[in-house]
Amino acid sequence: MKQIVVKKITTDLRKSDYSKMTYLSAYPDTRDFAADRRPANSGTRKRTLSRFPIFAYGIFMVLIVITGFLILPVSGDSTSTTIQAASNVYVSNYTIDPAVLFTGDTATATFYVTNGNANQSVMVNHATFGDNDILLTSGTYDTTSNIGPLQTRSFVFSIETDKNAGTYYPSFSLSFSAGNGMYDRIPVKVDNSALVMAVADKPDTFTQDKKDSITVQIANPRENDVKNVILDVTGDGMTATPSEIYLGVLASGADMNSTFSITPVKESPVNITVKYDTGDNHHTVSLSIPVSFAPDKKKASPQMSNVKVKLDSGIYDVTGDITNAGLQTANGVSVTALSPAVPQDPYKTYVIGALKPDDFGSYEVTFKASGAGSVPLQMSYKDTDGNVISSQQDVALTVADSAQTQNSPSTLPIIAFVLLIAIGGGYLYYRRKKNQ
Repeated sequence: MKQIVVKKITTDLRKSDYSKMTYLSAYPDTRDFAADRRPANSGTRKRTLSRFPIFAYGIFMVLIVITGFLILPVSGDSTSTTIQAASNVYVSNYTIDPAVLFTGDTATATFYVTNGNANQSVMVNHATFGDNDILLTSGTYDTTSNIGPLQTRSFVFSIETDKNAGTYYPSFSLSFSAGNGMYDRIPVKVDNSALVMAVADKPDTFTQDKKDSITVQIANPRENDVKNVILDVTGDGMTATPSEIYLGVLASGADMNSTFSITPVKESPVNITVKYDTGDNHHTVSLSIPVSFAPDKKKASPQMSNVKVKLDSGIYDVTGDITNAGLQTANGVSVTALSPAVPQDPYKTYVIGALKPDDFGSYEVTFKASGAGSVPLQMSYKDTDGNVISSQQDVALTVADSAQTQNSPSTLPIIAFVLLIAIGGGYLYYRRKKNQ
């Protein structure tokens, strides 16, 4: 009976379609289960055939489980390798521009991330920087990107702060596609120290319409360099030369001098402004210098002395000395006679030249002045800026009449000679008369 059953099953399997057998093996239909529930006397062949698909399905599930065990260790090794590669990624450098901020400043923070792996790339999908003190004003990096072996990639952020002076520690974070990440805190300094400006040299007093020089010193007490330093000079009622000076970069802890000239026409302050940049932030510092007019204590001061007047054939000849009693050189000193005098040759105008402090020179002028009791002599010179400065001094022509009287031939010797002859003649006449 057993042999007949086996033979029958074999015959049925040969006659059955391969695709149908596969279908029955993987997905047994309800008819097979119904046949399995029939009484035993309905036939052994049908019941034996219904168990084969269940057996094939079990083998299929076992293969899936075995394959899963074979694959899982490989996936775990791959994840472990990726995590280990991410651990060799680091921030190789960073910059903050400007390096030190004023309160309210904006800055650019740049981070350089290096992949230290020689043969493994690393995928990153998020990068950001900042905290509650240092605010991020630009976007974050949220796009997945690749950093190749031994390559460096930069991440740039815009930040700002409204905090007072101090040091703050915002964080830079970077996430990897493998699920882990890195986190760095860096210092950001806030310092509100401005540039310092002071007057290095200026006149004690100013003179109207006279050019004078002013020198200012600009110092940088900050821990960072400043750039685009520009000095501006403004004011009401004065002319500045130059009115704007570009000074460029001023390094941390350094100072520089800047000189300009002003010619004031009225008493009004001179306003000096220094503009400079820290990063993309503009800052200024100002200084005001009062201007008041008073005699210049250091200027040249030529003085006339030892004046003598002579009159010859209706032409006056005036001579004298000029001494520079000031502290600066008087350039191009000259002397001439003004109306009512009419200058005459040979000395219509007398040029002495330059007189240094405490130096002197002589002059001589000739002129006619019919009926005048005095004549003004004008003395002119140029200061160090080329400005012509003139002064006048009256000379009395009565001195010339006295000199002329003193220079006329005296009659006393003639009178004495006449008296001597008379006395001699009288004596001779007396002797002769007596001898007779």
